[in-house]
Amino acid sequence: MARNKDAMVLLIDVSPSMHKALPEIEKVCSMLAEKKLIYSKYDEVAVVLFGTEETENELTKEVGGYEHVVVLQNIKVVDGQLVETLQQLPRGTRDGDFLDAIIVGMDMLIKKYGETYKGKKCLCLLTNAQFPIKYPLEGTKEDQVSTIAEHMNTHGMRMESIVVRGSLTGEANKSVMDENDNLLGIFSKKTCAKLVHVESPTSLLGALRTRKISPVTIFRGDLELSPKMKIKVWVYKKTSEEKFPTLKKYSDKAPPTDKFATHEVKVDFEYKSVEDPSKVVPPDQRIKGYRYGPQVIPISSAEWDAVKFKPEKGVKLLGFSDAKNIMRHYYMKDVNVFIPEPGNTRAILAVSALARAMQDMNKVAILRCVWRQGQGNVVVGVLTPNVSDNDNIPDSFYFNVLPFAEDVREFQFPSFNNFPASWQPNEQQQEAADDFVRMFDLAPPGKEEALPPGLTPNPVLERFYRHLELKSRQPDAAVPPLDETLRMITEPDKELLSQNRSVLDVFRSRFEAKENPKLKKSSRRFLRDKPSGSNEGHADISDEPNSSEYTSAVKVEKVGDATPVQDFEAMINRRDSPQWVGKAIKDMKNKIHDLVEDSYEGDNYPKALECLIALRKGCILEQEPKQFNDFLRTLYIFCQEKALSSFCEFLASKELTLISKTEAIDSEVTDDEARNFLVKSEPKLE
Repeated sequence: MARNKDAMVLLIDVSPSMHKALPEIEKVCSMLAEKKLIYSKYDEVAVVLFGTEETENELTKEVGGYEHVVVLQNIKVVDGQLVETLQQLPRGTRDGDFLDAIIVGMDMLIKKYGETYKGKKCLCLLTNAQFPIKYPLEGTKEDQVSTIAEHMNTHGMRMESIVVRGSLTGEANKSVMDENDNLLGIFSKKTCAKLVHVESPTSLLGALRTRKISPVTIFRGDLELSPKMKIKVWVYKKTSEEKFPTLKKYSDKAPPTDKFATHEVKVDFEYKSVEDPSKVVPPDQRIKGYRYGPQVIPISSAEWDAVKFKPEKGVKLLGFSDAKNIMRHYYMKDVNVFIPEPGNTRAILAVSALARAMQDMNKVAILRCVWRQGQGNVVVGVLTPNVSDNDNIPDSFYFNVLPFAEDVREFQFPSFNNFPASWQPNEQQQEAADDFVRMFDLAPPGKEEALPPGLTPNPVLERFYRHLELKSRQPDAAVPPLDETLRMITEPDKELLSQNRSVLDVFRSRFEAKENPKLKKSSRRFLRDKPSGSNEGHADISDEPNSSEYTSAVKVEKVGDATPVQDFEAMINRRDSPQWVGKAIKDMKNKIHDLVEDSYEGDNYPKALECLIALRKGCILEQEPKQFNDFLRTLYIFCQEKALSSFCEFLASKELTLISKTEAIDSEVTDDEARNFLVKSEPKLE
């Protein structure tokens, strides 16, 4: 067996207490085989069942004992037959002894690959561990487990133990389960083993890693704290998005007798001249062009290389900051982990000292990173200490990419405190909302967390692999219905909703739902959207539309005299070009200025006020408070110079003020300054 290939022995408990969980185990194990067929088709897998009525294994024949353990399939390369075998596991009738199954699995691996081979060999145990294991002839159970763990280390074996409990199995003796959990825990402490407890089908689906991804370093070098102080580190990806497998084009044109046919489809591109379509342009005569407005600007590869930013490889410390200054929602992309260079004692001590000091002081580090030479971009991120609780695992750091100014997207929502009192929720409404949120808590006290990230698979990928396996057997098969386990991930829990029906009813009764008239389609638009020839209903096309939805549909390009507010709202709502927001604000400023200047005895004041209110609201929504505040100050000075102070008094009576920081975070005006702007007395200009 090649060193880059895996050998796995599945140890599956089929005793009566596991019958309820076996359908889910069949799905998980068959999915494991299906993914190996795609990604690791040379891996070898064996299946061992325990808790069966029969006994069929080599150890029983050689030394006796190890009863009710059956080798369902010996170690061999994964194939379609294995998938079918795992989808129809037999049901056992006896209590299962997981330690006997582990020994049988170890014996199979040793006999297959020898005692000195250090390749990838793994045991995967699936059981509920509800029945006691047999006492050994000598020593205690703990001594026996420790001896087995030492043999596993000697032969380079790993083990994954998935203990199925909760709703998937029945009740059992708690003292027995605690004893078995303690024995399985010894494997985790003394050998390369992992122990996972699951209580739901979704957790079981994600507990068995159906695809092994070997970590690869993205950086090996110095963490430069200063020009004279550097620490040797390795950087790995801690998390990464798993994507769909590469689906390549397949050609069936090769003769069936050709054993060396790759069935690969090669795609070639030809570039032809616009002036002479029959002439192919060779690569040395081509040049890339980039659109700049209506023009196409040619830029040669030499010019592109000359202007390209070329930072040098390295990881440098920019400084430290309080952890509270870096919000969780600042994190971008995947998480990386910084570890000290393996085997480098000085690096391990330095990383540990730095990580523990940062944790004690509640600090994080800001780094500038260029992972490889020739990388075209620079990453700035935050380094968070990760102090280990295990003496065998050194301290490390987590690294998250931080956004630059161009990456920041501010979504500001006004507080309820800015709304009128009639819009504020009362105590009964607030209590109903609190109960509604608590009802959907995924980690309620005393219960297992629902959909834990480490045990919840991607339902899209799981759905794809199952359909792919079905199509491999039945090419014309239709898309099957969604599996119930995947439905539990993607849809609300029906049992939870039924149990909390009263909470939902109270929440619904506390709030009155009203139709928003602004969301109604105008009769003219309704008539336009109806298919030609339709005579369903009637609409009066003479009705004047009065909603902002209609005005935005006709793409207003300037603030007019008839409906300036509607024109302004339509322009700032346009998203076909970023210029419309600035143009709308500029046009509305000019319109307000003209209305005030052309007013006779205040006849235009109400209309100017409406425009000012619309402009103020628009500047808040578009994060342009400075434009409104500057304009209002300029308008105030203009009114004082032109003897139009009555308009300022009119605005003061309507309590129209500057935009403060409370309403827009980008504003430089405090609440007191906003309130006192039109109230303070100004000396009259002579």
